[in-house]
Amino acid sequence: MKTPHLYGVLSAAAIAIAFAGCASTGFASADYEKEAIALMKSSFQANGQAGMDRLNQDDVQALCSAAEGKQPPKEQAAAIEKAELAMVKYPADGKYIGDFAAGEKIAQTGVGLQWSDKPDAPAGGNCYACHQLSKKELSFGNMGPSLYQYGKLRGNSEQVLKYTWAKVYDAKAYNACSNMPRFGHKGILTEAQLKDVMALLLDPKSPVNQ
Repeated sequence: MKTPHLYGVLSAAAIAIAFAGCASTGFASADYEKEAIALMKSSFQANGQAGMDRLNQDDVQALCSAAEGKQPPKEQAAAIEKAELAMVKYPADGKYIGDFAAGEKIAQTGVGLQWSDKPDAPAGGNCYACHQLSKKELSFGNMGPSLYQYGKLRGNSEQVLKYTWAKVYDAKAYNACSNMPRFGHKGILTEAQLKDVMALLLDPKSPVNQ
């Protein structure tokens, strides 16, 4: 089994629920959320690629945590998606496709942003933890949809290129509370790595499209 990234932060709301469960015993304070955040900040320390900034949710994460696993109201979701899409940075040179062999390695690699990773080591995408991509891969997750034959089914029009890039760069641009990491927006993968993942998905010779 592949080890998942530590991309996200523990939900303060989720931990607050744990505190709430102890309320009857007198161990929980009235302000569960502040208590939970204080506990996390006192228990964690920066180490390697894992920084204390991981404990700070941005506005989108906070809104989705408050929704407790449900989608926020449609108007709020639409506003989030519009704002996230506006922040997507497309390739500076206008070229979307890199090396699919390198993209396959990124998809197979689960290292990155963990305390045990060297500070200057590149992160992986760990794509197989959530998606089926290659027919040859026997172990893959099903949290996300199968991407097998992604390019073969969709082609490589300008519209498909831009949509796929934006989806990998920042999945919340199309699904406000998506569980998919914002690989480009959060700087998890470099522009060159994103191009390689694009090649894995769209290159006709890629194992994804066989």
